[in-house]
Amino acid sequence: MHVHELFDLTGKTAIITGGGRGLGKQIAEGFAEAGANIVVCSRKEENCTEASKELQKKGTETLALKCDVTKPDDIKNVVEKTLEKFGRIDILVNNSGATWGAPVDEMPLEAFQKVMNVNVVGTFLMSQAVGKVMTEQKYGKIINIASVAGLNGSSPKYMDAIGYNSSKGAVITFTKDLAVKWGPRGIYVNAIAPGFFPTKMSKVLIERSGDEMREGTPLQKFGSENDLKGAALFLATAASDFVTGETIVVDGGKNAM
Repeated sequence: MHVHELFDLTGKTAIITGGGRGLGKQIAEGFAEAGANIVVCSRKEENCTEASKELQKKGTETLALKCDVTKPDDIKNVVEKTLEKFGRIDILVNNSGATWGAPVDEMPLEAFQKVMNVNVVGTFLMSQAVGKVMTEQKYGKIINIASVAGLNGSSPKYMDAIGYNSSKGAVITFTKDLAVKWGPRGIYVNAIAPGFFPTKMSKVLIERSGDEMREGTPLQKFGSENDLKGAALFLATAASDFVTGETIVVDGGKNAM
């Protein structure tokens, strides 16, 4: 197979949760540029609609849907609408996420539970629903968006968000376990652990400690609007057909320190 074919997504269909903005939108753009049909879904349908219009300019077919990943009925609707329009689901990117900053002593239970529900339960529910389709197809690629925050502890000076860190650690272990369980079905399950990218979620952190955070990273920069595309495309295509259960760290070298 030619290397161009290894990274080609022509005719494939991808669902990207939280695809209306931030990292999800960047991944959606990368997949569209590689030829995939794109379904973007999130709680804010207007963001998805806008992203969908932009993706269509790249020549891809798209679908924009409202979806709260903690609600099984919303997920069922996304799966059904995707199958109605495209007939199959080849790729799922579990990108929807939530965070809550507070010292451990002061973290409200409801805030901790909300973060776990979106980041962990949402990833489980979406994978479960799409996995049924992929099982019938005997093929599928699931990409979970974790975080470097799930690999180690983080200084409260920069990131005092124990619910977020705990949830992303859970996503990494979920990825490994699901890869083992679903590998025989032809379903690949991998994760990406991004470092700091300027997004709505990281805005406050970067505004408060951006210079120090940048200087503490070997490449001395934050992730750009293109830096997640390559890793995501690799995991979504035939280029990664002997890779499953892994977490690719995209963080400018911070985790190597």
